[in-house]
Amino acid sequence: MDRIIAVNSNCYHGFSIEEAIEGIRKAGFHYIELTATKGWTEHVFPDQSFERLLEVKDMLDRAGIIPFSMSGHCNLMDTERIGDFIKNIRLAAFFGCDYIVSSIGEAHIKDNAVVDNQTVAGYIAELVPYLEKYGLTLVLETHGKEHGTGKVLSEIAELVGSERVKVNYDTANVIFYGRVDPCEDLANCIHNVGYMHLKDKAGADDVWDFPALGKGRVDFPGVFGMLEKAGNNCPFSIEIEFTAAGPRNLAEVDQAIQDSADYLRAQGYTL
Repeated sequence: MDRIIAVNSNCYHGFSIEEAIEGIRKAGFHYIELTATKGWTEHVFPDQSFERLLEVKDMLDRAGIIPFSMSGHCNLMDTERIGDFIKNIRLAAFFGCDYIVSSIGEAHIKDNAVVDNQTVAGYIAELVPYLEKYGLTLVLETHGKEHGTGKVLSEIAELVGSERVKVNYDTANVIFYGRVDPCEDLANCIHNVGYMHLKDKAGADDVWDFPALGKGRVDFPGVFGMLEKAGNNCPFSIEIEFTAAGPRNLAEVDQAIQDSADYLRAQGYTL
C-alpha cells in the first residue's frame, strides 16, 4: 500500500530531537512529524536560532527522513495565541512541510457557554490566507471534550469551506475524549479526513494509556479497510504516548517505535 507513514517526534517527549531522529531512522521510517508545541515538546520552535534550525534540517537530510508535517498545537480560539500559531505555520514552511497539525482548543466565552461550530469555523477561516501563502494544509485534531470526535470536526471543516482545512483523525483520542468507537465515528467523517494519527488505546476509556501499535484495542484493520474502501490515501503519523508515568527510558521508546513499524509491515504497509 503506497501511503506516507511518519512518526510524530512527540513519541520522544522528554528526549532530544537527535534521539528522535535516530530512533525513527533505525526503525526504517522515512517521514517525520516535527513537534513544535509550546511548553510541551519543543523539538523545533520559532525561538530557536537559525543556526540550530539549519542543524536539525541537516540531521534530517543525513538520516534520509523527510519533515512533511509539523505538530504546531495552539489554542486556535485564543486570539492571543494566533500570533504563535502563525509563527509555527512559517516554521513548518521553512522545513518544507505540507501539513500543520493543531487541536482547536476549548471554545468558551466569558459565561462559560460553548461557542457554536459556525463561530469556531470563523476563527479558523482567518488562518486560510496564511495557509495559502505558505502552501500548507491545516489538519484539526480530534482532541478535547468539545472536539473529540471526527463528526464534530468534519462539520467545522465543512463550515470553513477550504481545501486547506481538513480533519486529523486520532484513532485513540476519539476513545479517550470522544467516547466513541473509531470505526463508527470514522464513517461520519472519512470524506473530510486528510491526515491520521495512528495511536493505540489500552486500559479503560478514561485512562491515559497509549502503547505501541498493536498493543492496545484499536481495530486498525477495520480502520485501514474503511480508508481503502473510501479511496482515502491520507498520510499516517504514528503517535505513542505511553502511560501517565511515561516511558522508563529511551530504549523503551525506541522499542515501541520498532514494534509499531513491525505491526504496520505485518498489515501490508511499506514504510
